[in-house]
Amino acid sequence: MRSLRFRIPAIFLVGILVAGLVTAALAIRFFQDYTQDRAEGEIRRQATGLARLYEDSLLSPKKRQRMPEFAASVLEDATGSRIYYSGIEIVSPGSSGLRPLDRSFLNWEMIEADQVQSLEFVPPGADRTFLAAAHPIQSGSTTVGALVVAKPRAELQSRWPDLLERTFLALGAGLLVALGLVWYMSRRLTKPVLALSQAADQVAAGRYDFKLPRRRPNDEIGQLTERFREMAEGLDESQRRERTFLMVVSHELRTPVTAIRGHVDALREGLAEDPEARDASLAVIRAETDRLARLIGDILDLARMEADQFTLEEDEVEVKRLLEQAFQTFTEEARRRGIEYECSLNANPVISTDGDRLLQIVSNLLDNAFAWTPDGGRIALSLASDNGTIAVGVSDSGPGIGPQERSRIFKPFWSRAGDGTGLGLPIALHLAEAMGGELALDSEIGRGSRFELRLPVRH
Repeated sequence: MRSLRFRIPAIFLVGILVAGLVTAALAIRFFQDYTQDRAEGEIRRQATGLARLYEDSLLSPKKRQRMPEFAASVLEDATGSRIYYSGIEIVSPGSSGLRPLDRSFLNWEMIEADQVQSLEFVPPGADRTFLAAAHPIQSGSTTVGALVVAKPRAELQSRWPDLLERTFLALGAGLLVALGLVWYMSRRLTKPVLALSQAADQVAAGRYDFKLPRRRPNDEIGQLTERFREMAEGLDESQRRERTFLMVVSHELRTPVTAIRGHVDALREGLAEDPEARDASLAVIRAETDRLARLIGDILDLARMEADQFTLEEDEVEVKRLLEQAFQTFTEEARRRGIEYECSLNANPVISTDGDRLLQIVSNLLDNAFAWTPDGGRIALSLASDNGTIAVGVSDSGPGIGPQERSRIFKPFWSRAGDGTGLGLPIALHLAEAMGGELALDSEIGRGSRFELRLPVRH
């Protein structure tokens, strides 16, 4: 009873049944009105014709011929109606065969105004209601009586059961057809929903190797299936990133911790007694400590950015001087690896932004360029300003980035080479967007890459 497979057909069938009953009631009502209007019209026509017939034969002074007494019964058999006369005895009911009717049944104001009157009444000696029409009979300009033609109302109502029977037969046939269609549609609706429910159970259990129904047309179920598939892929990707994060972070933490522990043990055990060895060990400890601090800082920054809990400082920043500082940081590495390292700063804008974070973005882009540029390659840092926007470009002669990797490189903990934290570019992208700018990529396999940071100039 609680299943959609039952409730959907039940609701539709109840709706169809209610609609059918309302339609049947309206049809019967319309049929009643139509039958009554048609019967009234027929009775009025009969009353008009019979009144003229008796008026001509009984009241005309030029005509001596009288309607025979049996004519009334013959006319009643022919028309299926009862014929009454009410009025002055100039037309004798006894001699004409017409049924007498007391004057009290009629509205004589209408009769004397030469108007046909429609009425319902129970004739003397009868036990049912008749529908009738009274037509005036005149002698010259004087109304002397009225000819009344009447039919039992029950005869009119006798046709309704036939209509009702046929209506319910049609309704029953329609319900059977509707039941088949609704059952078919409910199965088409509930089958993919059940499949999605089973897939959701597997996702909840951490399994993503489920099969979803084949893609339907662009209806609501198809859209829901597609969104569910995207959600499951996102969860799977999130779990993979989480596993990658644990492996990368554990590796990145273990390496400096191991180095620090080794040099600390050497200092404690007196293995580095001479000043040069001690200074070298302390330098390694300091470098690895800085490396740990950077890693922890990057993870905290990314967590704050994704939680929208990150704030920027506003200050006047000379972009050219800041880029020169970032450029000098990698000069020694470029010399050691034989990399052609260029700096082209063609503008000197002063903008209001967070200088430390801007330096972090550029440093991350340069660090990424040095990571992928082979020894003897080329890296260039550039600065340009145009129409209220500054553009900081970092170009390299590395292997380039393919279309499938362009969206991945900005995801945390993803690295093409499988080493490193993969946090540099995601942090750079988040910081660029937080500053109101954008980070664009232009790359081609085999021809290197160019990252360009575009920021609005705000004084």
